Amino acid sequence: MNSWKKMVRAVCAATLVTAAFAGCGNSGGSKSSGGDTIKVGALFELTGNVANYGTSTLNGFKMAVDEINAKGGVNGKKIEIVQADNKSEPSESGNAATKLVTRDKVVAVVGPATSGSVAAAEPILTANKIPLIAPCATAPEITVGKDGKVKQYVFRACFIDPYQGKIMADYAAKDLKLKKIAVFNDSSSDYSKGLAAVFKETFTGDGGEIVAQEAFLSKDVDFKAALTKLKATNPDAIYIPGYYEEVSKIIKQAREVGITVPLLGSDGWDSPKLVDIAGKEATNKGYFTSAYTAQDKDPGVQKFIESYKKAYNKTPDVFALQGYNAGLVLFNAMAQAKSTDGTKVAEALAKTKDFQVANGKFSYDDKHNPITTALILELKDGVQTLVKKIGG
Repeated sequence: MNSWKKMVRAVCAATLVTAAFAGCGNSGGSKSSGGDTIKVGALFELTGNVANYGTSTLNGFKMAVDEINAKGGVNGKKIEIVQADNKSEPSESGNAATKLVTRDKVVAVVGPATSGSVAAAEPILTANKIPLIAPCATAPEITVGKDGKVKQYVFRACFIDPYQGKIMADYAAKDLKLKKIAVFNDSSSDYSKGLAAVFKETFTGDGGEIVAQEAFLSKDVDFKAALTKLKATNPDAIYIPGYYEEVSKIIKQAREVGITVPLLGSDGWDSPKLVDIAGKEATNKGYFTSAYTAQDKDPGVQKFIESYKKAYNKTPDVFALQGYNAGLVLFNAMAQAKSTDGTKVAEALAKTKDFQVANGKFSYDDKHNPITTALILELKDGVQTLVKKIGG
């Protein structure tokens, strides 16, 4: 069963149980704010296909918690993290959200990392008026329902797919001066399909041509047949929006079948494991969109990197940054609301404007999407190089 079908099944299951749990939890988190601590759920992909994303995001969030607790906490109370593992599966995400609501009585949730798992957890949390901040879920529908209404309790800490898809298409056409591009996307991923659609629309609007499109599925391991077809169309580059596990193998195999043109991608590329699997040389002429790089000399970014290295003895990736920012934004909203009541915290989140996070100023637009920085990064022998900074 592909991931889209899994997500739909999980969301349907979540919807069925929300009625049973709505109102019998914590009424917006008020019952769990007693004592000396405030319980906040950390619902992440800690095992499974994209555990690298979830672990990094959780590490960044933990660092934000440690910092706020060292300053006395929020409203005089320390933050207590309640961890939950969705195993990189939307269905497990719904189960974990139910546990956080009914047993752990959390007042807010940070996570999950991926859009499908956020979509599965959201109905349960919304029904119980528990704010959710998705640190790195980029699908537009995360914060806006099919009816066009903004979801009152759902926010994110990253830019959305249409934004990064457009940025990469514009960069390909206007900066790299590419004319013909092939697209290779994951047909089982709404993330990948959405990015591919925006990229194609923007690139053709910029005067470029999409010469071919092939698809793969999550957890595929052999991509050479499709890559050979794409190579035959003589593209100037190939756009591969997807997650590192598949993309790393695609990059490696693309070079093995003789594809030498630039390979373009999205923030799902941003993992050290991509270079480990693909090989340093294979990643040359690789470009992708992200919100962060350790190469950024911004003082706030460098301070974050230094603190993260002290805590975890390694350089943070974009997911760690987004987990950290999500924590800062949530705790600021709690302080502004002077409460852990879910409705009051959500209202304070929506009013966030020019709040200082690790990589600059952070504000929410009217769809609960952040107005923040985007980057174009190039890989050179496996090392990220900042080539363009947009917005923020």
